[in-house]
Amino acid sequence: MAVKSELRESFLQKKSDYEIIENEESLGRRVWEESKKIWVIAGPAIFTRFSSSGITIATQAFVGHIGSTELAGYALVTTVLLRFIIGILIGMASALETLCGQAYGAKQYHMLGVYLQRSWIVLFLTTILLLPLFIFTAPILEALGQDKSIAEMAGKFSLWSIGLTFAMIVSFTCQTFLQAQSKNVIIAYLAAFSVVVHLLLSWLLTIKLGFGITGAMISLLLSSWLPNIGQLIFIMTKCHDTWKGFSLLAFKDLWPTAKLSLSAGIMMCLEIWYNTILILLTGNFKDAKIAINALSICLNINGWEMMIALGFFAVAGVRVANELGRGSSRAAKFSIVITVLTSFAIGFILFLVFLFLKGKLAYVFTPNPDVADAVGDLSFLLALSILLNSIQPVLSGVSVGAGWQSIVAYVNIGCYYVIGIPIGVVIGVIFNYEVKGIWIGMLIGTFVQTIVLIVITYKTDWKKQVEIAQRNINKWATIRTQESNGSGTSLLANEE
Repeated sequence: MAVKSELRESFLQKKSDYEIIENEESLGRRVWEESKKIWVIAGPAIFTRFSSSGITIATQAFVGHIGSTELAGYALVTTVLLRFIIGILIGMASALETLCGQAYGAKQYHMLGVYLQRSWIVLFLTTILLLPLFIFTAPILEALGQDKSIAEMAGKFSLWSIGLTFAMIVSFTCQTFLQAQSKNVIIAYLAAFSVVVHLLLSWLLTIKLGFGITGAMISLLLSSWLPNIGQLIFIMTKCHDTWKGFSLLAFKDLWPTAKLSLSAGIMMCLEIWYNTILILLTGNFKDAKIAINALSICLNINGWEMMIALGFFAVAGVRVANELGRGSSRAAKFSIVITVLTSFAIGFILFLVFLFLKGKLAYVFTPNPDVADAVGDLSFLLALSILLNSIQPVLSGVSVGAGWQSIVAYVNIGCYYVIGIPIGVVIGVIFNYEVKGIWIGMLIGTFVQTIVLIVITYKTDWKKQVEIAQRNINKWATIRTQESNGSGTSLLANEE
């Protein structure tokens, strides 16, 4: 009780001091200081995501110059199968972000390595269970109504993607482990190195030596594993406090870890799978090959721009959590406003750029003029998606920072799967607008979600959120006291 009382007095004193400082600072000064804090987080996060996404998009560009069927098959694998798998793996790996972040904040440094190993085990077993999806990709896609030649080509790419999936396990978990300790600069360097290697290998194996699909996929696999090897070496040689070597403790509490992983992934999975349904529905229209090629190009461009949005997603989560933790509801609200405005400004510029380019950008991926014309026809919807992406992920990040993941999961179900997809099917199928109709419906779902998140954020009592942060501080103080007395328990056990 004495510890909690002292902590509360200290907390309230700090809160008062921060609010005095905030009141004395000019608006311009506060905007400048907040912008610096934003870009310290956003810069490395965006660069790393750009580099990782660039590898997949570069492979699509090389595959697109092999043939249109090959491009359609690769597009189906990346936008349907891998997007489905990534939704599961990223969602489950996000539990590691919670565990490592909390363990590092509680100074239980030795537990970070144990949690990393537990996450490897859980994600590895999950991927083993998902292997039939890779092996039977072709018949599954045919059963879903895809063109037979495209489905068979997708089946070839899916077998190569097994190695890529295991690379994702290492990548997602190691990045989360390092980011929890603010050691994410090394991730950006390794990601940049992998892009350079990938471009050189893709040109050499696919174009120069003419190995076709085999060359493109070998390049993709090598470029995906190289940064993972670098991260593992860095972790095992430079993270002395948080990596104590392989431990048998990793095999304890696996079921609670698995449950936490599954629950933490719901919000992320619902968002990532949303666009997958768009691709699957497209395969049932006439001229499916051109439609899938055009749509996959648009979604890849949209996905690339999403790397910026996801960078600001991370910013919003970190800044809101930091300000609530230090006791300033006013600074938390101010950070939300500046982050949203910064992201929206970038999104608006890109909105205008893609409206101007229209179908010209499609020639980076394919020489087919029919596909380029189809991309041009979808350019307005692409630009509108980019504009919405500059707001919605930031608000989702705010929700994560404040601990509203379960609320956002329900919002996603309602907006995406109850509103967006049904409206898209009606416009696309019944009113015969096909791809454009489905995309319009899904954009309506995203727009409704954005409005709902704005209302939730605006109506939130941020002073109450500060009180919740204070209770969290008291909880960690109790944990540290127990540990210093030799009675510290597993962080996961405290969570449960």
